[in-house]
Amino acid sequence: MKCRNCQAELKLSLVDLGSSPPSNAYLRKDQLNQAEKWIPLHVRVCESCWLVQTEDFVQEAELFSPDYAYFSSVSSSWLAHAEAYVEQMVQRFSLTPEGLVMEAASNDGYLLQFVQARGIPCLGIEPTASTAQACLKKGIPVVQDFLGVRLADSLVADGKQADLLAANNVLAHVPDILDFVTGVARLLKPTGVATFEFPHLLNLLRFNQFDTIYHEHFSYLSIIALESVFERCGLAIFDVETLPTHGGSLRVFVQHIDSGTQPVCPGYHTVREEEISAGLNTRQPYLEFSRNAEAVKNRFLQFLLEAKASHQSVAGYGAAAKGNTILNYAGVKPDLLPYVVDQNPAKVGKYLPGSRIPILDVSVLQERKPDVVIIFPWNLIDEIVEQYACIGEWGGRFATFIPEFKLITP
Repeated sequence: MKCRNCQAELKLSLVDLGSSPPSNAYLRKDQLNQAEKWIPLHVRVCESCWLVQTEDFVQEAELFSPDYAYFSSVSSSWLAHAEAYVEQMVQRFSLTPEGLVMEAASNDGYLLQFVQARGIPCLGIEPTASTAQACLKKGIPVVQDFLGVRLADSLVADGKQADLLAANNVLAHVPDILDFVTGVARLLKPTGVATFEFPHLLNLLRFNQFDTIYHEHFSYLSIIALESVFERCGLAIFDVETLPTHGGSLRVFVQHIDSGTQPVCPGYHTVREEEISAGLNTRQPYLEFSRNAEAVKNRFLQFLLEAKASHQSVAGYGAAAKGNTILNYAGVKPDLLPYVVDQNPAKVGKYLPGSRIPILDVSVLQERKPDVVIIFPWNLIDEIVEQYACIGEWGGRFATFIPEFKLITP
């Protein structure tokens, strides 16, 4: 396999998680007697540009199906994050009703609704029908398509270019990263700005966040790698902010290379120097990752087996892609984890891909009173523990396994 960015041969392995179905390919009950498509999940490192990336086994359209079940507005903390972002961008870049804000992967309008509320024209770009329809119901215009050069040229021909283009948690999801970023560059006005948010590769390595590896994530990103990607596409980084979201993320600000409108800020140099100090442009940080992931898997299995032997009841919280990665890597089935609860009605009544564990409504926690609730979306742990502190009434506890095993008494 060759690097998606620089075409160098990929020889260094980060981790091989075996194979699993796509993490958001939830099953209906009538599909349980059908075979699933299991795809290898192996991540490699480019030793030329240091882009970390999955092997090519699956295409974008297979992962983001019309009934895609992830709706961003389900999380109250993520909505608050989006509203704060809009407020900050409006002030920093003096956005007005005469401008245009675009969002790539606009999902259900979770972010653009706050742009619209300020009277600023906006346009969503969202390939999945289920979330695009939810966006349209909010009165937010949306183009149902994948962003790349083809779509960008079409929108520009229609007179649509952005003062600000947001791309939250999408850059890692695109198989052709150069086509996507070039599309972003073409959609920006000459003085336009684009922001990208994504989980930071440095945290994935430091905190053993291997469960953020799944088929929807084609790349695992650092500033070092993105410098090369953006330069190839005519863009330059001028600022970087660190964020607590998704276990530690970056918000990267870019402009046209020849723009110079925005000054280069200290945050960019700070994060870049941190990556250099951690050796992200060397082999060493990548070599121990696989062993650490296997240790977490073994502890997870040990806990479930011990719970079953001691007749403790265990439930999962959050039918999240993170959980599907660890469940399929560990080979867990309903005999060890009978059910997972979720508050997303699009997932309730379905079954997790691979493990085929049923997804039930969160009200089941009150009915069945499990001894332990395993939180799979650990990036939302504070929100979940506070929201469902009632499990402490019957002596129940929460558990997480990333970066290490921890029991939490609410």
